Amino acid sequence: MIIIAIVLFIIIETLNIATLYFKPELKVGNGIGVFKAFEASKQYPEIHDLVKYLINWVAGTKLIFIFLLIVILFTGTDLTQYLAVIALILSILSFYWRLYPMMKTMDQKDQLSPKGYSKTLGIMITSFILVFVAAAIIGIKTIL
Repeated sequence: MIIIAIVLFIIIETLNIATLYFKPELKVGNGIGVFKAFEASKQYPEIHDLVKYLINWVAGTKLIFIFLLIVILFTGTDLTQYLAVIALILSILSFYWRLYPMMKTMDQKDQLSPKGYSKTLGIMITSFILVFVAAAIIGIKTIL
């Protein structure tokens, strides 16, 4: 179950990385197009360059995690894979510390399109966490 959860995460995040690198303006796949400010930033080349840099920085950071997860899948022990899932749970939970409050505020100020996107993203992130928690609960048997 742990391996399946990690592989699913790798697939979904790889699609997100491709979106960020090649079609960041999309409103699907966690693209930046949901932020109305992305389009507005194009009016200010210096700001748009910064936005593009940050988009690519996020994609590059996600790529690092994907490659580390692949290494863990192929070379990690059951314990290492289990601890990787715990690390994923904790790191994904950080979304609710800083990003979700910002998304919710932007949604309330009509800065996201479609309206209600923050709730949709919150549900998606919660689903990731629940899958990993389930994998951790089921997978604990392999390390005991």
